[in-house]
Amino acid sequence: MRNLIPWRKQRNQEVTEFRREFDNLMDRFFGEDFFPSTEFMREGRWAPSLDISEGKKDITIRAEIPGVDHKDLDISLEGRMLSIKGEKKQEKEEKDENQHRVERSYGYFARTVQLPTEVDPDKVEAEYKQGVLTVRLKKTRESEKKRIEIKTG
Repeated sequence: MRNLIPWRKQRNQEVTEFRREFDNLMDRFFGEDFFPSTEFMREGRWAPSLDISEGKKDITIRAEIPGVDHKDLDISLEGRMLSIKGEKKQEKEEKDENQHRVERSYGYFARTVQLPTEVDPDKVEAEYKQGVLTVRLKKTRESEKKRIEIKTG
């Protein structure tokens, strides 16, 4: 960001310090992590987007994982930690008289999220349809909210 602003000599030290802090803020905000998907694809790594929603009795997680075969996905649950791992292997080849074109896309990913409450590991359902993985986890009875009365005196 600082490259876009012409440098001017400031007489007031406070303004100079404010400008330096603002430049640092912009550098951190628009730094490497601002466009993570392009960096991940360049290095062969990527991270799918996750949507997590919590209902009264269950938790639903949706992950956008286009181009990944369901056989290349691994889902595991350990306590309140849900891990989704996989590998994208895609190859597209086009041939005709004048050209031969091959495009390959490979990438490994691993996402681990901490669930907001305890879930029953025997009642987990996973479905993969049109590039979207949906994982439904049933909450345990222990995780239901209970009001606790306060005794006085």
